[in-house]
Amino acid sequence: MAREYLSPTQAAKILGISRQAVIDRIKHGVISAEKAGRQYIIPNDQIKLDKEARSRRTKTALPLPSIEPKEEITQDAKEVLASVEKHGIRTIQLWFVDILGILKCVSITEGELKEALAHGKGFDGSSVAGFAEAEESDIIAKPDPATFKILPWTKETNPTARLFCDILNPDRSPYDGDTRHVLKRAISRAKKLGYTFNVGPEIEYFYFKGDKKPEIIDEGSYFELIPNDLANTLRNKTVRILEDMGITMEATHHEVAPSQHEIDPKYTDALTAADNVITSKYVIKEVAQQHGVYATFMPKPLFGVNGSGMHVHQSLFHGHKNAFFEKKDRYHLSTVAKQFIAGQLKHAREISSLVAQWVNSYKRLVAGYEAPVYISWAQKNRTALIRVPVYRPGNEKATRVELRCPDPACNPYLAFAVMLAAGLEGVERRYKVPEPVEPNIYHMAMEERERRKLTPLPGNLFEAILETEKSKFVREALGEHIFERFLFNKKKEWEEYRIQISQHEIKKYLPLL
Repeated sequence: MAREYLSPTQAAKILGISRQAVIDRIKHGVISAEKAGRQYIIPNDQIKLDKEARSRRTKTALPLPSIEPKEEITQDAKEVLASVEKHGIRTIQLWFVDILGILKCVSITEGELKEALAHGKGFDGSSVAGFAEAEESDIIAKPDPATFKILPWTKETNPTARLFCDILNPDRSPYDGDTRHVLKRAISRAKKLGYTFNVGPEIEYFYFKGDKKPEIIDEGSYFELIPNDLANTLRNKTVRILEDMGITMEATHHEVAPSQHEIDPKYTDALTAADNVITSKYVIKEVAQQHGVYATFMPKPLFGVNGSGMHVHQSLFHGHKNAFFEKKDRYHLSTVAKQFIAGQLKHAREISSLVAQWVNSYKRLVAGYEAPVYISWAQKNRTALIRVPVYRPGNEKATRVELRCPDPACNPYLAFAVMLAAGLEGVERRYKVPEPVEPNIYHMAMEERERRKLTPLPGNLFEAILETEKSKFVREALGEHIFERFLFNKKKEWEEYRIQISQHEIKKYLPLL
């Protein structure tokens, strides 16, 4: 019997949702569909199953909790409400990210804020990448009062503030698809061992004339100061806004490639740092757009020059003491620091798809462009995967380890979570760190790399996916929900890329074959 198919419009009428909602669910893998030319066609039996699931959900749905708070609103929440009133805030943006780290937002008025702080704001998670299936789509965005900040550029027209949210189930338990909660879980593990995980990311990015093709706006090089430079103006304005939002910047400068720039938020605890990465990226794009240019965190938008990384400086603190520091050690590294490094080296290939999560990420991780290719550690060697900076040798607070493979397009919550989990495993299991590799690995002969037993990072996203898929360590760090949905999304991305015909192929093969 021939299989029957429906168009997205027909499916939308049957399910009682919009056509766009159907398209979104196809893209996120909630509804299976096939391509007929440029259009989606959906097997009729898929829509019947989806409709039955929605019907069951409606019949068995739990009653909504009372609108009135059962407990008094917290002191932090009271301070937020007072600040909203004091500054005349009219709009509050509730921020969270999907499984890929893409920023999402629900806006509410000041009149809705008190209830949102008490109970959260419900939404349909089935159209958010990596969140709920259609039959379990009711989830809640619960604002975190500690993250309340006013968006400085809105003060004159429509005063607006933002709050990061935790994602909850209707029963108020943490939602399994919330990547922020994955990082909180890893931080809690560190806390039980007596540690605070501090990170300082270096966020690199490009300014282009628009988002259609990578046209540079400057010809600058590393640390270059160009008179009457638009990019320098954009960076300075970005830093002022971020400082107004409480995000301290250690430095900002032109990077190696033309039109490439970097900002360095000061190190802080991992959860705040991840929130700061999301905020910084949003503000960078906002300021660029205000001046008619486009900022991108695409890891490798230009061929033949350095790509954009996000080197992450890491340390464990025990109270006010840096647990990575040992004055008498040759490298000023404690046993804990070396074990932490060993754990990250051991799991480097498995976590690669989380810290470099896009097809384009692996165009950056190639020899010759200050990006790591082989799994090793060193002090001065910038071709190593992990580097121990020696700007201030023997200084306790400055002692840290720098992981160089992440890029700024990753989901920082997942990236920091697996980085911490890998390091803690090394500490808990007392892994031995190998000898550092100080010579330039790019210049080594293959025989020398083999003698040193240097293993490469995955060469492309598919190789990275395969490493993650077989990793029990990553499955436990992320949880089953995110692990499965992340892999599903990444496999789909790889397949979409794999079947494309590039201009390189046309140029090389069409005249030849």
